[in-house]
Amino acid sequence: MHVRTHLRTRTATRIASRAAGALLTTALAATLLGTAPAWSAPGADQPRQQVEVFAEDGGISRATAPTASPYVAAPTTGLAAPGAEGDGDVTALVRNGDPATKLDVVVIGDGYAAQEQEKFRTDAAEKWREITAVEPYATYRGLFNVWAVSAVSPESGVSGDPDRATVRHTALGAYFWCDGVERLLCVDEKAVERYAAKAPQADLVIVVANSAKYGGAGYNDVKSPLGYEGIATVAGGNAKSGQIAVHETGHSLGKLADEYAYDGQGTYQGDEPPEANLSTLTADRMRDQDAKWSRWLGQASPDGGTVETYEGGGYYPTGLYRPTENSIMRSLGREFNLPGREAMIAGFYRHATPLTSPTSTDTWLTAADQLTVDLPVPGTLLHWYLDGREQPQLNGRTALDLGTLHLTGPRSWPHLLTAVATDPTPAVADPALRAGLTGSLSWLLTR
Repeated sequence: MHVRTHLRTRTATRIASRAAGALLTTALAATLLGTAPAWSAPGADQPRQQVEVFAEDGGISRATAPTASPYVAAPTTGLAAPGAEGDGDVTALVRNGDPATKLDVVVIGDGYAAQEQEKFRTDAAEKWREITAVEPYATYRGLFNVWAVSAVSPESGVSGDPDRATVRHTALGAYFWCDGVERLLCVDEKAVERYAAKAPQADLVIVVANSAKYGGAGYNDVKSPLGYEGIATVAGGNAKSGQIAVHETGHSLGKLADEYAYDGQGTYQGDEPPEANLSTLTADRMRDQDAKWSRWLGQASPDGGTVETYEGGGYYPTGLYRPTENSIMRSLGREFNLPGREAMIAGFYRHATPLTSPTSTDTWLTAADQLTVDLPVPGTLLHWYLDGREQPQLNGRTALDLGTLHLTGPRSWPHLLTAVATDPTPAVADPALRAGLTGSLSWLLTR
């Protein structure tokens, strides 16, 4: 305790020496109480990037955040550094199959002490339940694995909770009041990367902070060598924070743009945006060009209302159009609109496959073998082919007795057995995206 107080005093004094006398007095008083000065700016001299901020009323805006956190637990803090017993342990919260065939979500806890790791896993599971309550996650949950990575923190809780002066050193350095915004919950990106690397695979990363305070952040410009493209931070004990992760996955998985705008931003003057949910085209021009969400125009959307072209989006109040009045890409507590849902499903299938089997395709089979396949998404169509010819009597069957194939020819003659699975969902209308909804597996077999 003496070492920790000494270091906090030294840090606060160094900051306060550049301030006026009144601020010096405030800083020293805060230090004696074991807290950071409320006016300090963590990471002010660090590289910064754009992140998203989420208000309690569902509104979304952008801010800048340091990529590093001054609150990461390390030996120099005088606290126990990460590396304690259980640190880095990986638990499968949901395991639906081989990571090579699934979309792997990595959930990392921060601010959970060694004795709180079970609480972390409970909070992580609850966040995943919140996410999968939203479509299209609800229908496609069979495509996911969820890995909980324990990050043992020397102190319980995170900085900025309950107030701006509270400091806690944690494994990921999570803290509220990032960039001066109370609800912005930032982390140290390098620390997140170290823990994410412990999971079998990382396609999507969510940080769950040990806090009941509403808040979070969306790091949607992160491109990790591990494969994930973005980090969402949420408060583990807050019932509304799961929506933050849903919105952020709209960016990382659906490649969707934000649909909100800022007053005073002016009129968009650029090229046609690449994102599926923004366009410079009016509804009439969209129909004429068979572009963007023309296939959805006039249809009722799950987020309410009808798909048309509503002006304002991509941070511009004019010059850009969004598909619906208010989807989750505009404010929290909503559903994805039809174009957004289509993009999310396509994003799921970029990482996962519609067909798997416990039997490797490298295995040579015989007529004496049994073969099973798995269809993770309800309603998936399954067709079988033998030497390129469809076997209608087998279609839809996920378990085969290969002796019923009645193979002909020499015993050593190889035959090719192929299973083809297609997700027929009407939620994906774009033919270019539909191609990703089909998968196949093939095996060689003999008599």
